[in-house]
Amino acid sequence: MAGNIAVSLALTAVAGLSTTIGGLLGIFVKKPGPRFMALTMGFAGGVMILVSFVELLQGGIETVGFGPAHLAFFAGMLGMFFIDFLIPHEYMAERHRTEGAGQEGLLKAGLLVALGIGIHNFPEGMATFAGAMQDVSLGVAIAGAIALHNIPEGLAVSAPVYAATGSRSKAFLWSFLAGVAEPAGAAVAALVLLPFLSEAVLGLMLAVVAGIMVFISLDELMPVARSFGQEHLSIVGVGLGMAVMAASLWMLK
Repeated sequence: MAGNIAVSLALTAVAGLSTTIGGLLGIFVKKPGPRFMALTMGFAGGVMILVSFVELLQGGIETVGFGPAHLAFFAGMLGMFFIDFLIPHEYMAERHRTEGAGQEGLLKAGLLVALGIGIHNFPEGMATFAGAMQDVSLGVAIAGAIALHNIPEGLAVSAPVYAATGSRSKAFLWSFLAGVAEPAGAAVAALVLLPFLSEAVLGLMLAVVAGIMVFISLDELMPVARSFGQEHLSIVGVGLGMAVMAASLWMLK
């Protein structure tokens, strides 16, 4: 069990701190092209949707039954809805860069995006932790999908902060802090839930995580993928993500 906990926390840290990759892109590299972003966001959404229904929700049903598992699933979706409603965030912060905002406005935009991303990352950390506690390979898949969509989030933080301050270190620091919330969420899940962890509790956690990930996919990843105007490339990404996830799960059976 101790080994699983260490691996689960490590995977969550990798997923969360992938925001720093986006942070570096915002500082040193031009913004990724729309074709790449549409395909990548669609791919991450496809991975999350398939693993949510095929592994996470199904695991919850097998453990606690159809009704309780679906109640937990919709509780996860509802929880993410309230978080998103109360503290929304944007991936690319395009609006802030194109509205003619001055340096102060850009800095404020970057910091607000960092706050929103940090709060959204907290339950994502719990999701990765719960998946890895069930099965390390499942945790790797969840961490990979979350890492993919955390990269543009890091970009959304670092680009306006760097434009406003001219400081690479400050821009990188804020993208790093936004990502730290993810392993923090895993740590809280470990501290709070581990004393009570049982097969039933883990089954309910998996169903809640499935709801969280489906919400993220449908409310954030897919609209963002479509927003790049690449016609069917986003759905190609979804299909590829599902196919890769299905193939990996098949090989691990």
